[in-house]
Amino acid sequence: MDTVFIGKEYIEQVLACQPTPGKHQLEPLKTFAAEKKLPCGILEDSALLENEAEVHARVGDLWYCLQGEVEFICGGELTDSWVREGSGGNEIAGKGIKNGTTHVLKAGDWLWIPPGEPHTHTTPGTARLMIIKVPQV
Repeated sequence: MDTVFIGKEYIEQVLACQPTPGKHQLEPLKTFAAEKKLPCGILEDSALLENEAEVHARVGDLWYCLQGEVEFICGGELTDSWVREGSGGNEIAGKGIKNGTTHVLKAGDWLWIPPGEPHTHTTPGTARLMIIKVPQV
């Protein structure tokens, strides 16, 4: 794997797009990251009032809030859970989280979610978040 530089101007270009409802990774960074095998992306949540909860067995999530405000619920227990298809048993999803802790991220805030910890996030507005996938060490 080669060293990859992503300049500020490129990120500003990615963030210049208009928000669209739902949860998705922003282009062109999504395609660029896939081509370069980078463990990161910019996720946009817009009018995301419901979201599956999840647990990653071997990967932690490092989140950085770039814009907006988003509510995470972390820890506790997944409710109504199932193993995600194609995950080889490494990802479990659920309808919600029982007895979790709420964290509200605003622009400039970071959140580390270690492997094995249930988490979910929602926002009534629009939030853009950098996510970096960190393999368990």
